[in-house]
Amino acid sequence: MSQVILDAIRKTYPMGTDNVTVLRDVSLTLKAGESVAIMGPSGAGKSTLLNILGTLETPSDGQVTIDHQDPFSLSEKALAHFRNETIGFVFQDHHLLPQCSALENVLLPTLVSVDRSFAETRARSLLEKVGLSDRLQHKPAELSGGERQRVAIARALINRPTLLLADEPTGNLDRTTADRVVDVMFDLHKAEGVTLVCVTHADSLAQRFDRCLLLIDGSLQSK
Repeated sequence: MSQVILDAIRKTYPMGTDNVTVLRDVSLTLKAGESVAIMGPSGAGKSTLLNILGTLETPSDGQVTIDHQDPFSLSEKALAHFRNETIGFVFQDHHLLPQCSALENVLLPTLVSVDRSFAETRARSLLEKVGLSDRLQHKPAELSGGERQRVAIARALINRPTLLLADEPTGNLDRTTADRVVDVMFDLHKAEGVTLVCVTHADSLAQRFDRCLLLIDGSLQSK
């Protein structure tokens, strides 16, 4: 079973003549297929932690292991390929391309994949699973906020990633729409067997995860 392991992760940013430490010796093991919520006050380093998990930022110290691989030991090109194939992202803002249809947006991560033979079939299947089979050719401006976020979830899963990262995925949605989006996210998390890590401020959302962790002053602890 594949795992995601953070071992003694530190992240420090230079600020003028000083250094600011955002993460302090954070260690975390994620079992394959589990779901983990990360909560904490603004500025605690939650998004930084998620970016390191997603290989978008390099830790100042410590080691990251995903699928038995240290992604930061790879070349820039190899890391980009690893990220595209292994990690899916869902952000607070959907980041859909406005000129592309829902189907085309979901297919974007497959443009650099080696095997694209089944990409469109899978994209259509994912959009059906998120309840958008009748919106395949609609562009983002023609979709509601919840529909756009469901397209983003489908896009994040198109390459069958090991790890799905969500950063305040319902932050821009009303409660009813947010609940629908979360239901979709969890249904697919279970169906795909993907490990899910979500940063959220919403207690009602965090309670649905296998574990909830608090990030306070750069340190991670169980809630």
